[in-house]
This record gives sequence, structure tokens and C-alpha cells, in this order.
Amino acid sequence: MATKVLIAFYSRTGSVEALARAIAAGAEAAGAEVRLRRAREIVGPEVMALAPGWAESAARMNATYESPTEADAEWADAIVFGTPTRFGSVTSELKAYIDGLGGLWFQGKLVGKAGSVFTSTATLHGGNETTLLSLYPPMAHLGLIIVPLGYGDPLLFKAGTPYGASSVSFGQSNAPPTEDDLAIARFQGRRVTQVASALVAAR
Repeated sequence: MATKVLIAFYSRTGSVEALARAIAAGAEAAGAEVRLRRAREIVGPEVMALAPGWAESAARMNATYESPTEADAEWADAIVFGTPTRFGSVTSELKAYIDGLGGLWFQGKLVGKAGSVFTSTATLHGGNETTLLSLYPPMAHLGLIIVPLGYGDPLLFKAGTPYGASSVSFGQSNAPPTEDDLAIARFQGRRVTQVASALVAAR
């Protein structure tokens, strides 16, 4: 039976989406069955209109990806959370999904699953590592076994972080993740799948 990987992410401009798809490709290459899910906006159209392209990008991604659910988290052997940084921390959109997992937390149904994280920031040193680390405490409370990258691939000396894949979009230029960024994301997908598979076998 294939290892089941949920990639639950929020993306506004597409950078986190690109990393999510690369993680999915790495997980699938390692034999996983993957669900890609995009968290939904929690602000109204009047706020979205303040950022050019936000509403259009959201409409495209929402048509492409289902919203993550409790059932997705219960289904998964591994959960990978992805978010842009907001003032050095997780977005409200993704955090709202995580906060909605209280029922599964109460029943202990997420304990022992693998967990990992990835992010994209607008600026260099704009909070990628603090954003990734801000997700570690909720994962610990949920009982996930946190799977960092360490320096398990030589590319981590050029891109990403030991805490998870990342990219920098350089503000208004909205640069997409580099090939090195995507390669690290694919490595993350493989690594999480391998760890989750070992945890499933141990159970």
C-alpha cells in the first residue's frame, strides 16, 4: 500500500504552490499517494482587491486544488504544511486550517504521523527560517514526528534550510523558485515519504 502524503498549503502568488508541486513530485517518485490541498482566504474581496492579482490567482488555485479537511489529515501518513511568511510567521489562512484540527488532536489521531514544512518569503532574510520554526510547535502539539531536512542533500549548502524547503520571490518582481529551490523541495518529498513509510512499517 502506498504511503499517503497530504500537502496542505497556502499560496497567494504561486511561489509556495510551485514548491508544493515539487514536494509532491518527490513524494510520488518515492512511491507516495499525494493529496495537494490549498487553504482558502479568510478575508473578503475588498481586502483582496488591494493587492493586484490576488483575487485572480486565488480563483485559479481554488479551481485547481480542493480545500484541506480534517478527513485529509486523518487519511495521511505524512502531513507537509506550506505557507508564505507573514511578519516572520505562518499565514492566517494555513493557521486556520491547523487550528481546525482540534477534533483529531483530541482523539490522538495525528500522533505518530510524519510532519514537515516549507515556505517562501518576499525578501532575502525575510523570515523563512522563523516561519518554518513557527510551525514546529503546533506540529508537536498535534503529535506529528517532525521531519527536518538537515543537510541530507548537498544542495542544502546552496538553497533551502535544514528546517524545510524555501524560496525568495524578491518582492514585486515575484521571482519563482529557482531550480535549486525546487530540487530541495523534491528531496523533501522523498525524505518525508521515506520516513513516513518507516513509521507505518513500525506500527
